[in-house]
Amino acid sequence: MRYLVYRAAFEALALPGVAPLVRQFSRAKGVIFTLHRVLPEPPAAFAPNAILQVSPNFLEAAIVKSRAAGFDIVDLDEAARRVESAERTKPFVVFTFDDAYRDNLQYALPVLKKHNAPFTLFVPTALVDGAGQVWWQALEDIIAANKVVVVPGPGGPRYVDAATTRQKQSLYDELYAAHRAMPEPERVEAIRALAGRAGIDLDAHCRALIMDWSELKTFAEEPLCTIGAHTVHHYELSKLPGEDMRLEIDQSRSIIKAQFGEAPAHFSYPIGSPVAAGPREFATVKELGFRTAVTTRPGGLYREHANHLEALPRISLNGSFQKESFLDVFLTGAFFSVLSGGKVNVG
Repeated sequence: MRYLVYRAAFEALALPGVAPLVRQFSRAKGVIFTLHRVLPEPPAAFAPNAILQVSPNFLEAAIVKSRAAGFDIVDLDEAARRVESAERTKPFVVFTFDDAYRDNLQYALPVLKKHNAPFTLFVPTALVDGAGQVWWQALEDIIAANKVVVVPGPGGPRYVDAATTRQKQSLYDELYAAHRAMPEPERVEAIRALAGRAGIDLDAHCRALIMDWSELKTFAEEPLCTIGAHTVHHYELSKLPGEDMRLEIDQSRSIIKAQFGEAPAHFSYPIGSPVAAGPREFATVKELGFRTAVTTRPGGLYREHANHLEALPRISLNGSFQKESFLDVFLTGAFFSVLSGGKVNVG
């Protein structure tokens, strides 16, 4: 139902002239786009993580549309400068990619280079080592591959039917919510037990999805690319004790510096929602000296964000809304700021 409401809102806001008119009167200085995967194949019927996936053609359309609408495509350093400027600067877009998926190298980078579009790649270092868990995708893949899923539990294994798309989606929703609610050490063990029952090697699964350091070197040497930190293990930081939270942030920066010779100045909070990252995490990132940090709270960027560069909003280029006419909506930060309940939301 929520999807249908959002879809109807997008259709209305995408009517000719609506979004440009809002931008004409908005004080938003620019927007930051969140992306994850870029793949040419359409998703399967059961693909709950398809919201994280756009096609190369849609990425290209977003770049072309941004410039045609009068936006500069800039890196995060320039975005921060324009946010801090008291002057009315030219509107801008920042393209950011989370998690270092291998398909970013195969399908996103050629498009970005073709259009000379700056971008940021946020890297979770343990996943690049092949020692982390892309657990949300593993959960999808386990359910997709089985008609009956064996779910371990304290009372013994539970056998759940997953033959139909509806059954698969229901089980995914249940298990995703349960895993999100667990403390991180418990969640790590729970998904490992589930994968073990299904015969999936989580380390191999991670290595198949995420670039290794040699592949990432291509990005580190690319002038268009800014490498950012995204913790070590992609843990939900709000769940961690304070010192563990700080180490996840600081060590990811140190590891990237050791690999490429330069410490990242920009950070992305894993998951990035108000539940996943809040004032404690924002204060830590600011204390550690990052130039900017990005959330997944929706919204445009305003002059007020100059005082909150450690908690910048982003707009997700959602895989379920890959319609070129929607790009005018995505470029209009004011719409998404309203969804957040205000222009600046860091509480």
